[in-house]
Amino acid sequence: MSVRAGDLELRWIDDEVLVHLAELAGRGIHDPDTMPFEHPWSRGTAEEVARSVLTFQWGIRNRVSPDAFVLEFAVLRDGVPAGVQGLTANDWSVLRRVNTGSWLGRAHQGRGIGTRMRMLALHLAFEGLGAREATSGAFVDNGPSNAVSRRVGYESDGAFFVAREGVAVLHNRFVMSRERWESLRRDHIAALGAPIEMRGVDSFRTSIESVLAGD
Repeated sequence: MSVRAGDLELRWIDDEVLVHLAELAGRGIHDPDTMPFEHPWSRGTAEEVARSVLTFQWGIRNRVSPDAFVLEFAVLRDGVPAGVQGLTANDWSVLRRVNTGSWLGRAHQGRGIGTRMRMLALHLAFEGLGAREATSGAFVDNGPSNAVSRRVGYESDGAFFVAREGVAVLHNRFVMSRERWESLRRDHIAALGAPIEMRGVDSFRTSIESVLAGD
């Protein structure tokens, strides 16, 4: 499964790409004195961080069902792995809601990739999977992630405390309704700068829908 616009692609993570992503994460995702994630998997030596990426990705490959799924995609720019974009859903058959999460290697940050890959993820969620709503979140001190959500057009949905490395830290929540996404869809496509191509999405959606229907 993949979705692509011009030089940017979100592609299902096979083992070959996964090795490159693990090495990329091992080279660093953020400054050592910051932590953008609720679970500090990005701390440690290059080998430890790479191992965290490998074990997590291998562990989620069977976490796909009609009611809940974790879909993680390699972010490729001109075919070069730059990071990961994820879509997570719980109670999908009822809520039709996905939550987005992502990371980029430091060498690929500050180039507008984060905004574009989020737009591609939303297109996949709404146009490809038939989502009703998409949410995202970031700690209040994660300026780049908060900026991406606002730039893409999410609406603020409050903030709440989350435990991060033994400290309660405010975490912003953002929401994008299907109606709002449809109103912004043309702007997103213009910002992506190329037609959006999706592969393998119809078969994935059909397989889920057929199970829900009892076929």
